[in-house]
Amino acid sequence: MLLRNVVLEDVDAYIRMRCDPDMMKDLGGPLPREGMDEKVQRDVRQAAEDIAWIKMIVPGAAAPEVVAGTVTLWSHEADGRHMSEIGWMVLPPFQGQGYGKRAVRTLLEMAREDGRWGLIHAFPASGNLPSNGICRTLGFTFVEEQSLEFAGRVLQTNHWTIDPLTDLI
Repeated sequence: MLLRNVVLEDVDAYIRMRCDPDMMKDLGGPLPREGMDEKVQRDVRQAAEDIAWIKMIVPGAAAPEVVAGTVTLWSHEADGRHMSEIGWMVLPPFQGQGYGKRAVRTLLEMAREDGRWGLIHAFPASGNLPSNGICRTLGFTFVEEQSLEFAGRVLQTNHWTIDPLTDLI
């Protein structure tokens, strides 16, 4: 498995992840196809400018166009404070094979070496057992269950944190 920056040709993978009812069931349902091209363009720009780490999960180096999912680390303001957040998605044919866990671990290891991200937050849906399991096994600390807005929808999430310098297992 390897991680590579998102590229413009990843629009199809974004559509398969974000516009699919099964993939988005824990995130309030599928997003519309309209706007995905622009979303990929924004993400490519942010990755190129090193503002956010938007990585595609590639199962094997021999076929870098095959995508198993995505893992992203970005910063934003929340409740008047700076926050680094990590999120991930793994496509159904690749679920249950450890790609999500390895991708999250790899990105957290990169964050530990980079040093700029500080405490990292994750907000998987409360009912998403695999994503909450990733948090638990990698050394995240459970903070609380909370409602969170995503794409204009209110979701029930579990709030986890990790300091990659000290907590990564």
